Amino acid sequence: MTTIGLIGGMSWESTAVYYRLLNEGVRARQGGLHSADIMLHSLDFSDIAEMQAKGDWAAAGEVLADSALRLERAGAGCIVLCTNTMHKLADRITGATRVPFLHLADVTAKAIKRSASRRPLLLATRFTMEQRFYRDRLAAFGIDAVVPGEAERTDVHRIIYEELCRGRIEATSKVRYLEIIAEAVIGKGVDGVILGCTEIGLLISQADVELPVFDTTALHVEAALDFALAAESRAA
Repeated sequence: MTTIGLIGGMSWESTAVYYRLLNEGVRARQGGLHSADIMLHSLDFSDIAEMQAKGDWAAAGEVLADSALRLERAGAGCIVLCTNTMHKLADRITGATRVPFLHLADVTAKAIKRSASRRPLLLATRFTMEQRFYRDRLAAFGIDAVVPGEAERTDVHRIIYEELCRGRIEATSKVRYLEIIAEAVIGKGVDGVILGCTEIGLLISQADVELPVFDTTALHVEAALDFALAAESRAA
């Protein structure tokens, strides 16, 4: 299989999920003792979060471009950025490397297109919900992503950074997320839910929601496996 290059650590809680799901996916597809061919460059999220808070996206872009280039030089056949928010800087990665970059918003949009949902609720960090880079990418596929109100966005963002990224899974926060989803169904007419931060799947899942749920972490993993195993399938 093609070596999958992961840029992780943002946070490592979700990067660990990527690693587990990639290996489980290869075992499910190939059986036996097969596991995934992965290279991981895990960044210090404290540094990245500080850049985010300061709005120093130029510095963050340099870090991501350097990480991607390291993976490419080490032999990665594709790049997977294990965070939705930092896809704001996807062009910095694609501009620095030549191997395919598997864009998470594209993967998510394609999954939504395969469903009946066209107006999903986007739950994510404040950066992803409030800035246009992610929703515009979805819109190019005909997806009208909706974000919660101001107070709800504040709670969603706080729970991600103060709890999920620190390994804290709180029952009260799960209730709050489900309240926000229910309110959006009634008040905004949403017909699906995007777990648009790679940590949110640690808190809620399809089992908790009647609407279609699009877990971006799981979708990204499946796309990476499809890509990485495609050459092997063709050779067979």
